[in-house]
Amino acid sequence: MKTKLSLLLIVLSFAGMAQAQKKTYNQSLADSLTKLVAVDQIAAYIPTGEYKKLSHEQWDRFKDSVFTNHQKILENVFKKYGYPGFDLVGQKGSNHFWLMVQHCDKWPAFQQQILDAMRPEVLKKNADAKNFAYLTDRVNINTGKKQIYGTQMTYNTKLCQAIPRPLADSANVNKRRYEVGLEAIEEYQNSMSQMHFEMNKAGYEKQGITKPKLVAIPAKPTT
Repeated sequence: MKTKLSLLLIVLSFAGMAQAQKKTYNQSLADSLTKLVAVDQIAAYIPTGEYKKLSHEQWDRFKDSVFTNHQKILENVFKKYGYPGFDLVGQKGSNHFWLMVQHCDKWPAFQQQILDAMRPEVLKKNADAKNFAYLTDRVNINTGKKQIYGTQMTYNTKLCQAIPRPLADSANVNKRRYEVGLEAIEEYQNSMSQMHFEMNKAGYEKQGITKPKLVAIPAKPTT
């Protein structure tokens, strides 16, 4: 009888733990992340609108203040809720959290902490595998390692061409990218080249460059 009672208690205990791990959707947190990411996106790109009036130094101070303030907020969110997956804030909210962590480059230890917490959520399909790939590369680059998925680019400004930052096992990069749902690195490289051209179009046209330098895109292997 004691044995049956002990087994029942163990089962109930595990059931309670599983129940505790389920998170209730938090609309307020999702809304807060939406508001924060709107400011994040202003700081992450070139100055537009009223921000064009800022000097280079003023713009840098603005960006730094945004990312510093957001890092503190994101850290508090993480301490309270763990990694905010789809169950807690929906797909958009989870993506917003991840995107702002991407821009916490001054705090690579924090990015690594989020990456570690994100891994099991990806396995449970409670977080985006593509986002995990981007953050993996970001952490590696920020800690002096080679990237895995080729998501981080630098630019040849003489040709207007995106070039992958140092990459581990480049021969198999597309295999790894396909596994997490990313397109071929060549296709991504071209899209980044095009975006870079559009963001710096006036300067490139002064140099006589009217379009970005693109690379050939390989056919995706059939399975």
